[in-house]
Amino acid sequence: MRLPETLRHICVYKGGAEWLDQLPDLFDQCVANWKLNKIGAPFRGSNVSLAVPVEQDGNAAVLKIQFPSPESEHEAAALALWDGDGAVRLLAHDPERCALLLERCEPGEYLADTTNEDALKVVADLLRRLWKPAAAPFSCLADVAVQWALEMPDGWEKAEQPCERYLVDAAIDYLNELGKSQKESVLLHQDLHGHNIISAERAAWLAIDPKPLVGERAFSIAPVVRSFEFGHTKEATLYRLDRLSDELGLDRERALGWTVAQTMAWSFDGGYVATHHQTVRWLLGRSS
Repeated sequence: MRLPETLRHICVYKGGAEWLDQLPDLFDQCVANWKLNKIGAPFRGSNVSLAVPVEQDGNAAVLKIQFPSPESEHEAAALALWDGDGAVRLLAHDPERCALLLERCEPGEYLADTTNEDALKVVADLLRRLWKPAAAPFSCLADVAVQWALEMPDGWEKAEQPCERYLVDAAIDYLNELGKSQKESVLLHQDLHGHNIISAERAAWLAIDPKPLVGERAFSIAPVVRSFEFGHTKEATLYRLDRLSDELGLDRERALGWTVAQTMAWSFDGGYVATHHQTVRWLLGRSS
């Protein structure tokens, strides 16, 4: 099988080149173990996993083999807890190979690409279903906040200071304040943006790729607030924050703080560095 070019960047991560070398064998083993057939071409939108349409016993499915990382470690557990309620259904899990067999969603259109839906209503409806009480084995948002706060200055330096230092300091202040003052523990989809929500026959829209955490609901809208595919202007960004906070009954200031914090924590590599930093400036009221 020819691997998607979008996976080649994994070589820069520790163990990435070795994982890519092993991936064809891992794929063949999963196909054999789960008796899969009618193998299709890999989906091109995946950046940290191989996702391929397959069939098992005549039923459409997706074989997903993940690059091992802390963010995706408990994806199978999250999908099992949701059990198809707002998210794609887990059919089988092979933890040794970091492989999942998933329900295939068809027609599989991204919410980011549709013009026929109120995207924020879709997101709000999904979040209400995804917020389920949870604890172990998922990572705690409070612990992740401590880690991000400790790692952020070094990440900023290693990235050659790609933004003003006050953005880093503001994010660290929010992390130190918000992480230890949460009062609830629900399952969170850490990356619920317009390209991780797809159309399906079983339900109009379902979430994929959760990168799960447990913590407070106000954190949940951070990926959508910064989702430039829904409009990358100060007005559009603040509208998403205001509307989702209001419709979901969230504390707007905590939601704003978590958006600043997570956006900065994820802003020192990848292809959207400048975009993320601009979003944070708008949220902090420092730039038009």
